[in-house]
Amino acid sequence: MKPIYKPLFFILISIATTACLKEDQLKKTFTRYALKGLNDGHIIASPEDVNINPDELEKVYRGVHEDDELWQIRSLLVFRNGNLVAESYMKDDSDITKPGAIWSCTKQILGVLTGMALEEDIIENINDPIAMYIPDLTNKYPDKADISIVSLLTMQSGIGYINEGIEGQTDDLLRELPDRIMDFVLARPIIEPQGEVFHYNDGDPHIIAGLLQEALNKPMDEWADEVLFSKLGINNLEWRRYKDGTTQGGYGILTTPRDLAKITLCVADGGKWRGEQLVSEDWISTMTSVIIDTLDFEYDFGYYWWIDSVRNIHFMWGHGGQFAFVCPDKNVVIVMTSEPNTQSDHEISADHRHWRL
Repeated sequence: MKPIYKPLFFILISIATTACLKEDQLKKTFTRYALKGLNDGHIIASPEDVNINPDELEKVYRGVHEDDELWQIRSLLVFRNGNLVAESYMKDDSDITKPGAIWSCTKQILGVLTGMALEEDIIENINDPIAMYIPDLTNKYPDKADISIVSLLTMQSGIGYINEGIEGQTDDLLRELPDRIMDFVLARPIIEPQGEVFHYNDGDPHIIAGLLQEALNKPMDEWADEVLFSKLGINNLEWRRYKDGTTQGGYGILTTPRDLAKITLCVADGGKWRGEQLVSEDWISTMTSVIIDTLDFEYDFGYYWWIDSVRNIHFMWGHGGQFAFVCPDKNVVIVMTSEPNTQSDHEISADHRHWRL
């Protein structure tokens, strides 16, 4: 069964819509894309202030509220030139400050933090083998010793980690593993030569998170708060850990759409936030450039970031319909969150073959 594919994202980017839609009782009735000043660091502007047609933007929001095939969407935020110009919470107004699961968008945030770790000399070089940082583990699993950090960042480690149903285990059960999560991932067999095959999985970023935690000698999520989240003024974020205390890498962050947007806006501005350079501009540029042709996916891949080369757009993508798009040509950022646990044909995904522009 195919997921639902909608042209929402690029309709927004072009600020136009053609849909003829009916009311969906699973969402609130549309009134307007109201903006709330929360003193949370966001700068609010009207659509007219940033050259967006307010009538066309309203059509988009009305369409999202009323389309019965988009019942999963919980929030939609539009930014231009760094300013918040529209937002709506389709199911519950408390979502503006209540953290929700963003699933694999965690990977893209981990990509940002890896660049910061490189700049702070926590890791020396992304071409380093992981044995330099976790020798006790690679001594146990010597076939993994030569795996490089960059192979983990590009999902090319060669480890045969399967996200769901690993030998009967689910990710929920993995959280309760009596042993270290790093042991569990590194014990998986090598199924491909390192650096040759793109295999999207949660295991590679779990290793990155664990490796950083070992190098830091402190919980990786605490360090992330010190160097990034607190500087962005993010107050509504939880990053979960495994039972052994290792910060989750492939998923695990719960946050609000507005706080997710802050990280995205920082990336969109070349690593800056309100004029302060938090992340290396060179790293941001490389991270969001095409490094891997994924072949089986509709998009290319950087360092955990997805890239639509045709439209010059890079984005975060989490299970169920959690998205944060950076559109440099129009200086637009779009954040959307959805019901986090939808599956198969109920899941909002992204596939440009099904988008109408």
